[in-house]
Order: sequence, then C-alpha cells, then structure tokens
Amino acid sequence: MCDPVTMAVISVGSSALQYKQQKAQAKARFAQQKRQNELAKKNAQQRYASAGLKIRQEEGKASQASLRGTMKARKARATYTAGASDAGGLAMSGSTNALLANYYRTEGNYKTAIQNNMDINVSQYERNLEAIQFGQESQSTYLTPPDSKMLFATQAFNVANTYMSLEFQRQNAGLQTRKEKTQQKNSVSQTYKDGYI
Repeated sequence: MCDPVTMAVISVGSSALQYKQQKAQAKARFAQQKRQNELAKKNAQQRYASAGLKIRQEEGKASQASLRGTMKARKARATYTAGASDAGGLAMSGSTNALLANYYRTEGNYKTAIQNNMDINVSQYERNLEAIQFGQESQSTYLTPPDSKMLFATQAFNVANTYMSLEFQRQNAGLQTRKEKTQQKNSVSQTYKDGYI
C-alpha cells in the first residue's frame, strides 16, 4: 500500500485538476447556451421583419386595389351622370339611378371583399408572430452559469472521501489509523506529563 501522504497529495492534485476541467467545461457550456439564445433571438428578429414586410406589402396591394376600384366606379358614374345631364334633364331617369345604385353597391362589395381579405391577412400575421415567439422560446435554452463554489465543494468532498477510504483500508488491514496513532501519541504525552509533574 502507498504512503498516506503520497496518496493525499495525489488525491488533492487529481481533485484540483478535475476542478479546473469541470470549471472550464461549465464555462464553455454557459457560453454555448448564450450563443444558442442569441441565434434564436436573431432568427426570431429576421422572421419578425419578414412577416412585417409581407403584411405591409399586402396592405399596399389592398390599398392599390381599393383605389383602382374607386377610380373605375367614379369614372363609370361620371359617364352616366354626364350622359344624363347631356340629355337635358336635371333629374336622372329611374334606370340611370338604378344603374348608379348598382355601381355603388358593386363598389361597396368590392371594397368589403378587399377589407375582409386584409382582415384575414392581419389575423394570419398575428398568428405568425405568435408562432415566431414560440419558435424562439423552443430554440432557446436555460442558462446555467458555472458555480465555482459548488465545484470546489464537490472536489473537497472527493478528497475527504479518498482520505476516509484510505483510513478504512488501513483499519481493515489491521494497521493503526491516523486517529488511533494521534490518540496513542496524546496518551503517551499525557502519561509522560502525569509521571513527572
């Protein structure tokens, strides 16, 4: 069996090396977790920007379509109202009024359809934003910063465990443990003091 002092030195050295390695691993793991969260955030930001651009483009298309519809309806109404006034009458005939009412109704239906489609697009946009947020949360990891104190305590317990294991082996081998040697030494010292006082 090896000398206990040598075993203690080896145990302390091994524990110190393990402590340094575990601390480095914990720091690397923490840095990787932070990078993962940064990537998830950047990905979400890009997806938010893309969704925002898409909805703005849809709004632009809807505005242009509504404007074209309004201009077409106004042009058609102007044609019929001009024709009615050219005919010399101040009042338009019933068929002209019915035709104009039909244009107003058609224009209103067209604008309503555009607005309904836009509402659907906005609703989908909001669901996409929720999905982007959920995606970011699912891609993110929990941050576990390195705990040097806990690592040190673990290694200190490992050293103490090694020491106790060696003492147990000595006791099982029939050798005196350090505690027994110390007690015997103190007993001899006390006897020496008692005998010469």
